[in-house]
Amino acid sequence: MKELRYLNKYFYKYRGRLLLGLLITMIATVFRIVVPAKIGDSTDAMVMYLNDEISRDMLKSRLQYNILMLLGAALASGFFTFLMRQTIIVVSRFFEYDMKNEVFRHYERLSLSFYKRNRTGDLMNRISEDVSKVRMYVGPALMYSTTTLTLFVVALSYMFYTAPSLTLYAVLPLPVLSICIYRLSLAIHKRSTIVQEYLSKLTTFSQESFSGISVIKAYGIEPRTLTNFNELADTSKQKNIDLAKVQALFFPLMILLIGASNLLVVHIGGKQYIDGLIDFGTIVEFLIYVNMLTWPVAIVGWVSSIIQQAEASQKRINEFLKEEPEIVNHASSQSDIRGVLEFNNVSFRYPDTGIQALKNVSFKVQPGETLAIVGHTGSGKSTILELIGRLYDIDSGNYQVDHKPVKDIHLNSLRKAVGYVPQDAYLFSESIKDNIRFGKEDASDQEIEQAAKDASVHKNIVGFKEGYNTVLGERGITLSGGQKQRVSIARAIVHDPQILLLDDCLSAVDTETEEEILRNLQRIGTDKTTIIVSHRVSSAKSADKIIVLEKGQVVQEGTHTELIGKDGYYKELYHKQLSEKEM
Repeated sequence: MKELRYLNKYFYKYRGRLLLGLLITMIATVFRIVVPAKIGDSTDAMVMYLNDEISRDMLKSRLQYNILMLLGAALASGFFTFLMRQTIIVVSRFFEYDMKNEVFRHYERLSLSFYKRNRTGDLMNRISEDVSKVRMYVGPALMYSTTTLTLFVVALSYMFYTAPSLTLYAVLPLPVLSICIYRLSLAIHKRSTIVQEYLSKLTTFSQESFSGISVIKAYGIEPRTLTNFNELADTSKQKNIDLAKVQALFFPLMILLIGASNLLVVHIGGKQYIDGLIDFGTIVEFLIYVNMLTWPVAIVGWVSSIIQQAEASQKRINEFLKEEPEIVNHASSQSDIRGVLEFNNVSFRYPDTGIQALKNVSFKVQPGETLAIVGHTGSGKSTILELIGRLYDIDSGNYQVDHKPVKDIHLNSLRKAVGYVPQDAYLFSESIKDNIRFGKEDASDQEIEQAAKDASVHKNIVGFKEGYNTVLGERGITLSGGQKQRVSIARAIVHDPQILLLDDCLSAVDTETEEEILRNLQRIGTDKTTIIVSHRVSSAKSADKIIVLEKGQVVQEGTHTELIGKDGYYKELYHKQLSEKEM
């Protein structure tokens, strides 16, 4: 259970509620012990009446008293059982809430490379299914373990006090059961781990299939996708069956050994009654006690299974919780960002693929200036934007913000100062208004509308039946590619960043709309640092400075006028696109 030690801090946090719940659990269990004693006493009274040892009135009075005691014990036990569940089970929900929030917060802290190494379905499964398995350990497992322990201690103490030798015979099969449970628990732990792994694979496959359903339908590969899903589901089913086979051994084994205990009580107890060592009511009590211990014995197996599954799940959770973010905030205090960006011989290699993305890249941008970056696909354009937002740390060279090394800048200050518009615009399954407001939480309706106008998407939005309240499908599937890009630009505009990064985010709009958006960006970005990555000369020509990348290196730099006068990639791109426009 070493992986479950991670939960000790939560046990300490809720120690008051848990201790109260454990106390209530013990009280509820003690009241249950009253039942066999009173039934045994009633049986002895009837035997004494049949043997003319007591009168009818004495029998009636004794039975009435025992019935009242049984009724009172049942009511008290039921009441305290209710309180028990209201404390321990509720605390387990607090555990679940805290754990899910901790995992989610940790996910947010982890670097971009972590998400490139791990699939979304696996991340989702660990924060949902695995945390739920752990909750079962904190709640039901703890509650029933306490009930079992209390019942064994109290019942066995009373039984041993009443008939020591008969008690030893009655509990003789229990050590055998304990050994069997231990061996089965080891098998359950191993198989539970495999089941959770396949559940993650199944979740990942389903999530990716639903997200890419348009591609699946476009290529008509539904049958092949279904076949792959069936194969994965069949393997997952088989792993669950393997686990169920082991778990299924608990109850038959429990029934067998409890039955053996009953036979021993009847046989040994009968002999002791004949020899006059015990009363007949004691045999009845012991039979009730042995059968009362049936559920706790079964619970031992069930709890053991829960603990093993929780151990396997917590191990999977801990694997991610032990991951440390590669991007660490070294600054202690936040600061205002003016937007002076400077790269000096910056080189960078992606840690997950080993691809050399940048080699000795240098440039400088002042607030109010616009830098355009052009180049072939894979030349390192988007990488520069990722480094500016410090999604990765550079390998060598020097990257400064406001004349300070970027690592000396508070990470939150830097990120808040950046407005990033990716080429593949990501929109959430919310209204268009909420998607734009994502850039500024307290943005007014007027600010949202103005940002949409600046992004040249206002007319499209008001054309929808619900206007700005139109709820988008997953990843913004309701909108066209150009509309998604422009909503994403509006989100960045309403954020009012000091540094605006545009990653080829005008590729899906026509040239007229592109020119309108660029004019608006020039107007609102007079004091902002703007960097535009584009494959279009039309997006770059109005920039104060243009750099051309090839295989991660700067091969050309200058203004539009300067670059079209030099032989090279930019001039070729300009004439190619100019001829396409004329055609």
